[in-house]
Amino acid sequence: MGAYTLAMFDRYRMRHTGTSLPRLLFYDLWRESILLFFRIVHRHRRVDVLNVPRTGPVLLVANHASFYDPPAVGSGIRHRHADYLARASLFKFKPFGWLITMLNSTPIKQGAGDTGAMKATIEKMKQGRLMLVFPEGSRSDDGEVQQFQRGIAVLLKRAHCQIVPVGISGAYEAWPRRQKLPVPFRDKIVVCFGEPISSDELMEAGTEAALSTLRDRVIELKQKAESMR
Repeated sequence: MGAYTLAMFDRYRMRHTGTSLPRLLFYDLWRESILLFFRIVHRHRRVDVLNVPRTGPVLLVANHASFYDPPAVGSGIRHRHADYLARASLFKFKPFGWLITMLNSTPIKQGAGDTGAMKATIEKMKQGRLMLVFPEGSRSDDGEVQQFQRGIAVLLKRAHCQIVPVGISGAYEAWPRRQKLPVPFRDKIVVCFGEPISSDELMEAGTEAALSTLRDRVIELKQKAESMR
């Protein structure tokens, strides 16, 4: 029984390597609370979430049109914990800064741009983490998938990880960029997870082809998510 319990805890700790048990439990509590909120208020649905590998370094690459995007994606993944990048200004209000730090967010200075984000993400990859990134760089004004920033290609060359494309639909309608607060019960949010592909394989055809392929996959998944709303 003792050996079984230890093995169980070891598997649980694999959800976020190098993290204490209390912090793992804290993350799970908040994730379940956020997921419940999305299910009630926005009829949240996750599709093919088990495409996300259970272990090893993984980049989730998603479209970005709303403040809702990070929690909508992260709350749907129950078999491991995700890491996030957040603007340093969000950490200024101490209670909120403490909360998002506990939920695995890393602050990125405004002036650091892609360089700061890339360094932080590569460090997470070395630790075998699951990292959510938005290659468009900022939220879309109209909900459509914008061009991917070239910084993601540099990241793919150096990260040597599995890439899981993600398509999000409904988050823009629920909380668009130009709106200060979300609108509850307005629309359904659907998140579709694609099949993983290794970053090395993706980069074999060159930078432009890799960016095009990855963006096309995200667009296809977003369209799939739209068809399910």
